[in-house]
Amino acid sequence: MKITAIKTLVCHARMRNWIFVKVLTDEPGLFGWGEATLEWHTRSVVGAIEDISQLLIGEDPTRIEYLWQMMYRQHFWHGNGIVRGTAISGIDIALWDIAGKIHGVPVHKLLGGPVRDYVRTYCHLGGGKMEDFYETSPADAKRFGELAQGMVEEGFTAFKSMAVPETMPIEGLRPIRYAEACVKAMRDAVGEDIDIMVDCHARPSPAMGLRFATALEPYGLYFFEEPCWPESMEDIARIQRAVSTPIATGERLVGQHAFKELVEKRACSVIQPDLTHCGGISEARRIAAMAEAYRLSMAPHNPQGPVSTAASLEFGFATPSYIICESVHEDVPWRQDVVSEGFTVEKEGRIVRPNLKPGLGIEIDEDEVRKHPFEQELLQRSFYSDGAVGDW
Repeated sequence: MKITAIKTLVCHARMRNWIFVKVLTDEPGLFGWGEATLEWHTRSVVGAIEDISQLLIGEDPTRIEYLWQMMYRQHFWHGNGIVRGTAISGIDIALWDIAGKIHGVPVHKLLGGPVRDYVRTYCHLGGGKMEDFYETSPADAKRFGELAQGMVEEGFTAFKSMAVPETMPIEGLRPIRYAEACVKAMRDAVGEDIDIMVDCHARPSPAMGLRFATALEPYGLYFFEEPCWPESMEDIARIQRAVSTPIATGERLVGQHAFKELVEKRACSVIQPDLTHCGGISEARRIAAMAEAYRLSMAPHNPQGPVSTAASLEFGFATPSYIICESVHEDVPWRQDVVSEGFTVEKEGRIVRPNLKPGLGIEIDEDEVRKHPFEQELLQRSFYSDGAVGDW
């Protein structure tokens, strides 16, 4: 059995272009699906997949680790960069899908079998841009409370929001009080039995990230995400040591070596590798092993398309440190036209029961994908009040 081709299909889905990866073999009807979605870098990733595929044509698709090593090591520039890491991830996920189909079992069975009966999911409430936050009123906090209540009514027992505004490197109390008001409104709306997460998107400076983390400590957050740049691991560690709230980070890290530094510094309580960026299922297994050794929890980043979600869930069913899966359920109204999924979601609690189909358990309708061709994403730009460049 040999790999005969690696193709990409791009599907525009509102905020991003999904990049589906299809690995074909010389076995009739046998192929695998992966995903390599990377916002604002679609053309770069598609080109990287085309480049890397030259290493794999003619190879045995069941030699997953061997092929991963080829993709990572055999072009001088190791696959640590986000574009190369994403390309490797998409192909790797597709190889695991093929392996599951060959053996007639779900991917999580290949990873050692299920360690849990279901995977819990959470949704994202979103948040505004800086210009929204700086015209604040009691109505803003009320809006967050209403959004939170709406998600609970949809069955979710956990949700995340960007209630922390963009700030300059040092600011006074106004953004702190704003974040407090928004989180208080959400907590008042849903009570203490619902888990609330706050995502800073790594926008604050380390100093401001610490102030936000300290201010939100009384609200019992499930975790507080990316309080400053992931490049500042010492500062993330300092913030984690200063509060009891679990700090989460890792969605922008590629490869086990970046996570090795993160866990050795004990910089967080929750690591968030993205299976479509960090190196696929193969590398995520190595990252999970480190997390387990340090008794850290894992909650993968997963705001992309349906193949990413299927891979994250398969990985979650077989990974002891996995605690919750990010869920995108209403990004585009035609999502279910593009994909059929093997897993089932129970609305009460928004928990996912295992996929019983071979591989990832998904099928992609290529004709439906072609109805949504590539479109340039709207580039996001953020500026501080004085015109200096900020982080989006």
